[in-house]
Amino acid sequence: MREGGSIATGVRSEGDLVPDIEIVLGRNEHKMCLTIEEPEADDEVTSEKDAYMASVLARYRKSLVERTKHHLGSPVNLDFDHDALGQLLHFSINNLGDHSRRFEVGVLDWFARLWELEKDEYWGYITNCRTEGNLHGGKYFPDGILYSSKESHYSVFKAARMYRMECVKVSTLISGEIDCADFAAKLLLNKDKPAIINVNIGTTVKGAVDDIGLVIKTLQENGFTDRFYIHCDGALFGLMMPFFKSAPKVTFKKPIGSVSVSGYKFVGCLMPCGVQITRLQHINALSRNVEYLASRDATIMGSRNGHIPVFLWHTLN
Repeated sequence: MREGGSIATGVRSEGDLVPDIEIVLGRNEHKMCLTIEEPEADDEVTSEKDAYMASVLARYRKSLVERTKHHLGSPVNLDFDHDALGQLLHFSINNLGDHSRRFEVGVLDWFARLWELEKDEYWGYITNCRTEGNLHGGKYFPDGILYSSKESHYSVFKAARMYRMECVKVSTLISGEIDCADFAAKLLLNKDKPAIINVNIGTTVKGAVDDIGLVIKTLQENGFTDRFYIHCDGALFGLMMPFFKSAPKVTFKKPIGSVSVSGYKFVGCLMPCGVQITRLQHINALSRNVEYLASRDATIMGSRNGHIPVFLWHTLN
């Protein structure tokens, strides 16, 4: 809330460290609004309006420069330079439907090689964000139960609500890693239904990495030898771990179903984005052909930003 022109801290009194934060739908503390004023039909004088808009944008840029100096808490790579791509901003580029544009396919091929999945065995696409990747990762067993540690990203539980799936929260170790003893106990309560497991490759707060090998072993020891689907949420560390020799390996040589990562965190991109890679056999079971697109309907969204694949391709090169 704003009180007397300042932002209320939410602390009730000096020495009281429990925040009294009111979270509401809406603009919350963002009270200011840049009103859109349409010109009159007979208004031929635009210089004043142009000057006003230029002033607003200049002030906004100045505030972004200042805030970037104090950027803290969000793991975003700000060291990017896309000036060479400015020439493409004069075009509307729409990646509609299945991955069919050469820049996007080039980026996906790179990620498939990184996670050891052959070109003719994978399907994927560039998403708007990690949430879209997590939404996509839970579609394989519509009658399955989603298991995820209680420290998983909120988008995992959002996916369960949107798909009206039963979701079981699994306890964690003090490190934030999934507690496979509790996981085993909860699997045994639902032996009649397939298991969809969200494996974290870096949790939001603690950066915990779930042990994929132990998760697979737990599934197999409790009778889920072929009735499971593992989605790896690698938004935080999914692009760091492959480059550390001692780090656990995320690989499709293991029986995982899909991996999603953020494209703007470790790699760095002007716009939020993500990458989703899954096994081709899974997407064939889920997708439907759309005649007027000359493509399959396998993505969560329809029209997708066609500039982002070019930006990622440029950075990875």
